Amino acid sequence: MTGCLLFPQKGFYFFMKKDGYYSSGEFARMAHVTLRTVRYYDKQDILKPSLVTESGARFYTDEDFARLQQILLLKYLGFSLDDIREMTIGDSDYHFMLNSLNIQLRLVRDRIEQMQLVEKAIQDTAQVINEQHTIDWSQMLNLIHLTGMEKSLKNQYQNATNISSRINLHSLYSQNKQGWFPWIFEQCRISPGLRILELGCGDGTLWTDNLSLLPEDISITLSDISSGMLRDARRAIGSSDTRFAFRAFDCRKIPCKDESFDLVIANHVLFYCDDIPSVLKEVRRVLAPGGRFLCSAYGKAHMQEVSQLVQNFDERIVLSADRLYERFGRENGQSILAPFFPKAQWLSYEDCLLVQDAEPLISYVLSCHGNQNQYILDRYKEFRAYTARKTAKGFRITKDAGVFLCEK
Repeated sequence: MTGCLLFPQKGFYFFMKKDGYYSSGEFARMAHVTLRTVRYYDKQDILKPSLVTESGARFYTDEDFARLQQILLLKYLGFSLDDIREMTIGDSDYHFMLNSLNIQLRLVRDRIEQMQLVEKAIQDTAQVINEQHTIDWSQMLNLIHLTGMEKSLKNQYQNATNISSRINLHSLYSQNKQGWFPWIFEQCRISPGLRILELGCGDGTLWTDNLSLLPEDISITLSDISSGMLRDARRAIGSSDTRFAFRAFDCRKIPCKDESFDLVIANHVLFYCDDIPSVLKEVRRVLAPGGRFLCSAYGKAHMQEVSQLVQNFDERIVLSADRLYERFGRENGQSILAPFFPKAQWLSYEDCLLVQDAEPLISYVLSCHGNQNQYILDRYKEFRAYTARKTAKGFRITKDAGVFLCEK
């Protein structure tokens, strides 16, 4: 064990602490929390000690301070301990910590904005009561809505964390040096005067990476069903950039006039839609004659080694309840598009991942939409060691992705 020595004496092992290891009491004092809090987090499997001796003594490391910081902030922001347990597991790698801190910063900003709205709503409601001596029930309902947004905030945090975890794995270990988003941008063939709509824009990464390449006389509408994602995109791009508009809506009913756009983009979106034909009908409606539709998809071989990895660890794990490529993928995409776009052309993105560190891969696994947390959280240290062995000499992952290019 790095940083500590165990010496046998009279049938017992005595722990000689070295730099970087702290007893439970030292850890609590240095973090300005009670020893009872540290013990409770240990009991609840939220913050386990890095070392437990045979005599039961518990020791923590510097990495545990980073985990504790995240736990305390999320608790301060109103998340339950059950939520925190799932949201903080495995965040010891520095890539994770930087990513986690950036997401926490966005979460704090969201909460500040929310509380400012609550403050204004309280002031407005109180003013009406004071001036009119009556209660405006519509304002009261608005106040109830604003003060009940914690669940939405939690979902936004988890969505942002999941998206960042996936992007992080690909950006760190993709062998195609161009990168997915620059490649997608290249396929868009951006030119002056274009009117562009992106469905499911997420945090706007497609555009933030390419802002300097955009012409000035262009109109780009970024849409997402999540207002939290749109808020992240607006912050990343900047609200002063007049080329961009941000709109929250369900892409099954696009609130735009017929033939409003020259290019519509759906990057990893269609396979999440409940009614794909309705979405495609709407896309065709808002496209101008000669307009183009670019939609990405996976094939059945995409990331298959990750599924094999976790099932070899525990055969009960399923990373996705739905096989996304069966809903809309490389193999069936043309037939799904055909009623609306008969001449869809498939372009493959040639790439693979060569993962050499366990932590980003673990983060990716935990971000999936399956049942993995049910079987991994209680065996996390075992899963971490297992994944570290698998990635020690490089773990190759197939990427089977690309885009369909369609024209109206």
